[in-house]
Amino acid sequence: MPEIIIYSSTICPYCTMAKRLLTAKGARYTELNVDTTPGLREEMMQKTKRRTVPQIYIGDQHIGGFDELRALDLKKQLDPLLQA
Repeated sequence: MPEIIIYSSTICPYCTMAKRLLTAKGARYTELNVDTTPGLREEMMQKTKRRTVPQIYIGDQHIGGFDELRALDLKKQLDPLLQA
């Protein structure tokens, strides 16, 4: 299973939904909370060119936020990414 990284914040419902979906798939992920680590939001914005959380990486692939993650799941494209 590839490394999964989720940039999140403390009170983000979309972050919670993304983590629940990945957990339901049996995926392990590393959560990087932009609220608790100085400079992390800026790092995320530089890397993803986006300001909002969650921002999700599966391996080297930037998935985007929860909407993109869920769309991959609905199209049956998430499981193959998680197994790569």
